[in-house]
Parts: sequence; structure tokens; C-alpha cells
Amino acid sequence: MRRTLYFTAPRQIEIREEPLPDPRDDEVLVETLCSAISAGTEMLVYRGDFPQLKDAHDSLSSELKYPLAYGYAAVGRVKDIGKLVDREWENRLVFAFQPHTSHFTAKPEALFSVPQSLLPEAACFLPNMETAVNLVQDGAPILGERVLVLGQGVVGMLTASLLAEFPLERLVTADRYELRRNALNVERLTLNAQRFHSLDPDAEDFRVSLSGYAQGGFDLIYELSGNPSALNDAIAATRFSGRVVIGSWYGEKRAPIDFGGAFHRSRIKLISSQVSAIAPELSARWDKSRRFGVAWDALARIKPERWITHRVPLNEAAEAYRLLDERPQETIQVLLTY
Repeated sequence: MRRTLYFTAPRQIEIREEPLPDPRDDEVLVETLCSAISAGTEMLVYRGDFPQLKDAHDSLSSELKYPLAYGYAAVGRVKDIGKLVDREWENRLVFAFQPHTSHFTAKPEALFSVPQSLLPEAACFLPNMETAVNLVQDGAPILGERVLVLGQGVVGMLTASLLAEFPLERLVTADRYELRRNALNVERLTLNAQRFHSLDPDAEDFRVSLSGYAQGGFDLIYELSGNPSALNDAIAATRFSGRVVIGSWYGEKRAPIDFGGAFHRSRIKLISSQVSAIAPELSARWDKSRRFGVAWDALARIKPERWITHRVPLNEAAEAYRLLDERPQETIQVLLTY
């Protein structure tokens, strides 16, 4: 039997036992070792805030309905192979975009071999690292720029870590949770302490502090907080002809955005960023395979597994989601173990 996590209603999950699947001739069977919970998109599903997410009995049609198996960051080991699969896949450590489940079948072309230099826990960060690589490419930072990253969840921290490898004049991050503000070890960054700063966006003097670090505004800002109202802070802190890359997925959350004031006069560029596609201006030279290669190399350099704050057995997953929902200030990355 295998165990699979299902979202059954807002803030309700079940672990269901199901028959262990047999791989088809062109498939392999993978036994999961660990999987990462997304504190962004996945929590929208948990809370019922994902657009068009409906109950199975709802009369409105939707691709996403409860009960729903969801998740996209599973790492495991190949335990069985179909007769048409190369035997080199036996016992291989692999990553897959799979829901939280103890076993799954997949075709080899849907799997990613985990480099020997990486631990299974590190490989769970692959989707978020690919997202971070995409965000950096979409923002295209330039030598000497002043850059601000709003939001220091896992994607924000990975993005800031990549940006720290650039010769920027200033890199500032912001997050309301002290644990996350302190998590980036400045000594590990190529930027020195004089050029790297982390702020609390809830502080009364937040905007004043930002202007002190970037007089005239920031050249490039990433909005990765998941809070649509943070766009107002981003717009207010952007200099003339600056760029704001919006990487947050807001779901059904709404907020009034201040497009009055200096927004039009400052010719600020708002850039939507989504990892599912390569930016059109890069697509002649880049494809998903090349971007994944960059992401794997970045995981080896940055070692984000040090940001795992909780490892929770699958059977106790309800507590993991409750923790992320009710006490996010205590978490960075929560991993499910099998």
C-alpha cells in the first residue's frame, strides 16, 4: 500500500492508503524519501484561496477540485522498473513534480536524476531554485544597481542568494518575520555587510529606511511576499525607469494599489514573472533543460537545506500545515518525510 496526502476541504487534509501502483512497461516505481511543502502556492490550496478551487460537489466545473492530491517537490529512489526501461534507472535518486505520496510511477523522461553532490533534502528545493533563476533572469540585474527583495520566504531567500553573486551596489531584503530576516548568513554572501541589509516591512519607518539605503530609489525590486499590498511599497521605492518584478502568486487575495502619484511620471516597469515559461526574449537561447542545469549548480553552491526548520512524518502532515498557517514566523522550509 502507498500513503497519499489529500486536501479534502479548506484547512482539512487526509492521509489515504491506496494500492501500490505497478509500473507499466515504460515506467518506473519511485519510493519517496522527502517532499517539500510550498508555503506559497500550496498554502493557497490548503486555505481554499486558489482561484477556481471548488468542492467536488460544486456545480461549477474546475480543473482543481477537492479532494485533491497536490504538491510538486518530491525526491525518492527508483525501486522497480518496467521491462522497456534501461536498467541504469534502478536504485537511482530522482526528483519529480509529484504530489505528497509515499510511492508513485512515472516515465523516466518525467524524472530528474539528482546529482551525486546533493543530498535528497537539497534536491527538494529544485522547483523554488528554478523559480529564483527565472526571477533573476526576468529582472536582469546590472552591474552597480541597487536591488530590493520584498519577501524572504524560500523563493525570496534563494533569489536574494543569487542576486548576492552579482556585483551590486546595494542589496536590501525585507520580511516581517525575524527568523527569515536573519537566515541569510551574510558571511556566505559575496556582498559584504556594508552592501547587504535586511529590514522589517512592518516597521513604521520602513519607507524612510529604504530611502536611506537607496537615495532616489531602487533600480530593481522583486515583490515576492505573497501580499499584493506590498506592491505599494515596491512602487514607492522604485526610481525613475526602474523595474518591479512581480513573482508572487496572490490567488484570490486583493488589495488597492496606488497607481497615482509618481507611478506614471516615473515610467516604472511592472514585469510579471512565472516559471512555467521562458521569457520570450531569452527563448531563442534558453530552454527548460538549460535553466534546470543552472538551478542544479546553484543548489550545490547555496546549500539551501540549511533553511529546513521542520521535518515532519507524512502521517503528521496536518500539524505541518497548521504550523505554516497559524505560526509561519517559526518556519522557513517544512519538509515531509516518509
